Amino acid sequence: MNNTPSKRWLVAPRLPPEADRVLHGYPPLLRQILYNRGLATAEAARHFLEAQPPVGADPARLLGVSEAVERIRSAIHAQEPIAVYGDYDTDGVTATALLVEALRALGANARGYIPNRFDEGYGLNNEALDTLRAEGVRLVITVDCGVRSHPEAEHASAIGLDLIITDHHQPTHELPPAVAIINPKQAGDTYPDKDLAGVGLAYKLACALVQAFPKHGLQPESWLDLVALGTVADLAPLVGENRALVKAGLLRLRRPHRQGVMALIGVSGLKPENINSTDIGFALGPRLNAAGRLDSALAAYTLLTTSGVAEAAGLAQQLDNQNSERQRITREIQALAEQQALSADPEGVLLFAADPAFNRGVVGLVASRLTDAYYRPSVVAQIMETHTRGSCRSIPEFHITEALDECADLLEHHGGHAAAAGFTVRNENLPELEKRLRTLAAQKLAGAELHPTLTADAEIPLSELKPEVLEWLEWLQPTGYGNPQAAFVSRGLRVSEARTVGKDNNHLKLSVSDGKIYFDAIAFRQGHWLEHLPRYIDLLYTFELNEYNGRAYLQLNVKDIKPAA
Repeated sequence: MNNTPSKRWLVAPRLPPEADRVLHGYPPLLRQILYNRGLATAEAARHFLEAQPPVGADPARLLGVSEAVERIRSAIHAQEPIAVYGDYDTDGVTATALLVEALRALGANARGYIPNRFDEGYGLNNEALDTLRAEGVRLVITVDCGVRSHPEAEHASAIGLDLIITDHHQPTHELPPAVAIINPKQAGDTYPDKDLAGVGLAYKLACALVQAFPKHGLQPESWLDLVALGTVADLAPLVGENRALVKAGLLRLRRPHRQGVMALIGVSGLKPENINSTDIGFALGPRLNAAGRLDSALAAYTLLTTSGVAEAAGLAQQLDNQNSERQRITREIQALAEQQALSADPEGVLLFAADPAFNRGVVGLVASRLTDAYYRPSVVAQIMETHTRGSCRSIPEFHITEALDECADLLEHHGGHAAAAGFTVRNENLPELEKRLRTLAAQKLAGAELHPTLTADAEIPLSELKPEVLEWLEWLQPTGYGNPQAAFVSRGLRVSEARTVGKDNNHLKLSVSDGKIYFDAIAFRQGHWLEHLPRYIDLLYTFELNEYNGRAYLQLNVKDIKPAA
């Protein structure tokens, strides 16, 4: 199996004349980019660029919201203790912090509860529910979890706990018993946007509560920084309402009002005024995630909720240190998992690795890296005393959660999305699970050419990349999953300089020319090209402003390289 499968380039067809006329108010290159995103009318383009939420985004349209608001109203009136039960990733932590803050602002006796990944695992668990009940809690509100927790929901009811579930994961046909379930993916829900993250649903519930209990000075917009952090970090598609929420949240992050967020921005080496979705995805989100991957996510939760300057600084530094340790552990386990998966089935269409030595906090990251490297569905799991817990990552051609659904009789718990999922299985069922997943993947992917496809918006000469293009590209922000950065192809470029950079010399630094203009270029994780780089190359890249050591210059961020024809 090739470690670096060849990538197919797909360049969008040229803008048709009728669309060119309709979008005539925008610069030609931007017209092409807008059309490529399905925006073929002036109204659709304006709506997108202004990042307006979809029509009908009233939280009252979410199934279950009215029942949830009434139960919370009763709890606030009676001062019943409420627990917001979250998850240990950035989406869950931000959702917990947001809803606790909103409930307390409305006078509720509310607290957050985030399970420990290593002791309790993902989602609701009976021991935690017993503890909360013994401590006087009467109402539990889940965020980013719970929609597949049928036995645990039944246990909550049996011990006298009322349960409100807010969760964005795909539900099963049978929903767990609860006072209310808020999930736009459930049958019968007419809410227009089905792709809100867990923190997005927590925000919609908070907005519904504010509408129900008008309180002077309480502005839901103040929580949008948390929505942006959780939405981008959870790879929710940045289209529709998510795009509107994240764009507004980025404005809040650029003028941070939380001590913890300010401290986190500081240890990440970022300038608040320049923060974008990429910074969340590659700097802020990983640090918030690091706490739950290596220890307890309570450090991340406390960071987001503290008002103490010293405490925030200390917690931010702790998360930064944990993130560095997480990176080291991920590299080590990736090497072990890669060796095991390829040795077991070198030509298989699914990669599977499970070992007691794997750290379950990073198995998802390792699975993601294997899928990126080989363009295959990947399963990486830690074997424990009686159970194995694993994470899966997949490719568009193979819906991994549907595959796990077909193995449900073997599993204790499972859930996720088309591209990512998790599961718990008893050790005696692990070999059969591996066998079935391999069989399902082989059947589904039979005859498929498994090569990643890179899409470019236009093929252009370098001389068209003028500074004003950056301004047009900025209008597309926030970009990310579901709304990628604009990418371009330029062919027949002459390489005038090439060298490797980075701690391990695994990045490639270039200077290229199309005969009219020179550009610097950086190709991350492509240092291997240096030994056999031809003099003339084709590049697929994004266009950006690079700021380094007080100097700013335009550069190409190279996604792939091919020898020029």
